[in-house]
Amino acid sequence: MHRRGALSVAAVALAVTAGFVSASTASAEAVDREQLLGSWTQTDAGSQNAWQSANADQGRYAEYGFDWSTDYCSYSPDNPGGFDFSGACARHDFGYRNYKALGSFSAHKSRLDNAFHADMKRVCAGHAGEQRTSCENTAWYYYQAVSWLGSEKATGGPAPRA
Repeated sequence: MHRRGALSVAAVALAVTAGFVSASTASAEAVDREQLLGSWTQTDAGSQNAWQSANADQGRYAEYGFDWSTDYCSYSPDNPGGFDFSGACARHDFGYRNYKALGSFSAHKSRLDNAFHADMKRVCAGHAGEQRTSCENTAWYYYQAVSWLGSEKATGGPAPRA
């Protein structure tokens, strides 16, 4: 059995045992898809790097039916002030689109937004002094915008006020 197949069987067994999936609906592909999606949408740099590798080799994951489309930073500049947030925006789009397709967006939205912010802060870490401060401030505003606007899009109504 190849490695992915072994992981799939183990993941299904764990999910069924833990009660996450009923034995009648458990499939290796479904568990793998959710596991991959979860592993690529965490806040840490390792998750970001894994997603970047997968994004560069999308054909390898074609069987999972992921939506890799992106409009990057939507209605905001992808490179505000010269800070390249396009990768952070693309990964954020990936998480939003794929969790919405699974019907579990609201359960993951906060983490997706936090991962977006963490990705932008990693961009900012490459700058020093006033540039870094400016980058971090911009990242904060982008994060606040997706937190608010993402809520409005997710619920179809205005976002809750903080």
